[in-house]
Amino acid sequence: RRDVLVLTPWLAPIVWEGTFSRDILNAQYLQKNLVTGVVTFAVEKYWIFIEGFMRSANKYFLAGHHVNFYLFTDNPEKISHLQMAPENHLFVIPVQNDSSWQDISTSRMDIISSYIQSQFQYEVDYLYCMDINVQLLAHIGVEIIDALVATISSWRATPEHESKAQESQAAIPEGQGDFHYTASFYGGSVAEVYKLTRACFEGLMEDRGNGIEAWWHHESHLNKYLLQHKPTRLLSPEYYWGTEL
Repeated sequence: RRDVLVLTPWLAPIVWEGTFSRDILNAQYLQKNLVTGVVTFAVEKYWIFIEGFMRSANKYFLAGHHVNFYLFTDNPEKISHLQMAPENHLFVIPVQNDSSWQDISTSRMDIISSYIQSQFQYEVDYLYCMDINVQLLAHIGVEIIDALVATISSWRATPEHESKAQESQAAIPEGQGDFHYTASFYGGSVAEVYKLTRACFEGLMEDRGNGIEAWWHHESHLNKYLLQHKPTRLLSPEYYWGTEL
């Protein structure tokens, strides 16, 4: 494709529809016998999105490949039976409800990194984090697989200077930054996702100790981390256009 940017200045590919052959990638991926994990959170009123997300992800996310879905929720009793594809497995993990959505945002990074250390690293090779309030509308395949993967925001492609949070650990100086990445869909190898989520949690906690809150909360910290640790693959805004409910 000549109508879009397909390579970053640090030579990481930017994946758009029409820039890859899914058949070739599927054949290569199957030979490796890999398992991919998906982490999502359904806390408080967000439990209402579980069925829509799971039905669409079961159908469209790495279809035909082994996927473990890890659903963290404070309402496990409200989850009805969901019929999963033979190669997919759903694990419902109870979590405690936090007092505010900012606390949920902070604890999410801690929970992911803690479970990687205690469980996920033994069960999956790659791990992707997705928001629950979406429905997948088309196939998302093995073209997303790489060491550290970020999705360019569908509504703001360039980094935003955080003028109100200059002392935040997430602050990006004006004129710096590559793209604005959404915290709604990111991932990579288990080891890389562990480093990302741990660093974001530590930054969030340091800000909290200093009485500071980054403009976009954990998304700001994710963007600061990815500025300093360049993603090895970027997903175009196509991967998150028109999916949020």
